[in-house]
Amino acid sequence: MKLTQLRYIVEVVRRGLNVSAAADALYTSQPGVSKQIRMLEEELGVPIFERSGKHFTGLTRPGHQILAAAERTLAETRGIQSIAAEFADDQSGSLSIATTHTQARHALPPAVQAFRAHYPAVSLHFHQGTPTQIAEMATAGEVDFAIATEALELYEDLVMLPCYRWNRSIVVPQGHPLCACEPLTLEAIAEHPIVTYVFGFTGRSRLDAAFSAHGLTPEVVFTATDSEVIKTYVQLGLGVGIMASMAFDPQRDEGLVALDASHLFEASTTRIGFRRSAYMRAYMFAFIETFAPHLTPAVVQQAIEARTPEQREAIERLLEPVLESTGD
Repeated sequence: MKLTQLRYIVEVVRRGLNVSAAADALYTSQPGVSKQIRMLEEELGVPIFERSGKHFTGLTRPGHQILAAAERTLAETRGIQSIAAEFADDQSGSLSIATTHTQARHALPPAVQAFRAHYPAVSLHFHQGTPTQIAEMATAGEVDFAIATEALELYEDLVMLPCYRWNRSIVVPQGHPLCACEPLTLEAIAEHPIVTYVFGFTGRSRLDAAFSAHGLTPEVVFTATDSEVIKTYVQLGLGVGIMASMAFDPQRDEGLVALDASHLFEASTTRIGFRRSAYMRAYMFAFIETFAPHLTPAVVQQAIEARTPEQREAIERLLEPVLESTGD
């Protein structure tokens, strides 16, 4: 059994069972991938993939367990490499982050700039996706950190730490009737078509809960994962936008107005997550603290060592006063 064979299995599954796409991603040939997987199956004595002719159609029952073990093995291998790299040079390396467009575009740039000033030899790699995809990438060890507002709490293998709180604004064209609505209410907003995030994205669940609690069913006519796309369609007159306040820039978003809606929706918390078993290099602790200064190496280490729900809740309570000051 070779690590290369395990990488091939994981990549084929990641590419939707498309062997050619997996081969391209691994910079090798399709026949080579197929041959190595077949050799591994012969060695193990069980099929890993279900087949229809020459095509993979799914994982077999043992294949599901082998995939999980392969992902753990590859993650542990990366941990060994990180340990060696730490002792060889604690100022250089790579850091991979999975996050949403809103975080990458609006929340992370100052932290990245400050981090690069102190660690110029560390290369940063961003991967964008849905909150669920982001959490799964971190769980599988494909990235070092997952930064998102939704979904991270569903993955018990991740250490999750709160970074900051944020709320929403109603974005409308200048002169829109809602500009004269004081105070702004959910009832008034629900009278207009809504343009907002896809469900499960950027705190969308809090938005839906607020309307539901008031017995309102707004007409959501357009959804997107990208705040910039939402603003574009608001400018076209498709509806009123509901989006993260941090994504609005009065100077750049000419012709639009952002109306504070923090009194209408419960604040959302953006979190950073990473595998509990991951080896944390010094610059990884530094990045977390740069992005969220209250998450010092001591606090992060305490979270890593927390094993029970009670211990994790104690850390949350410790950080609560800091997060209150960051909410809109």
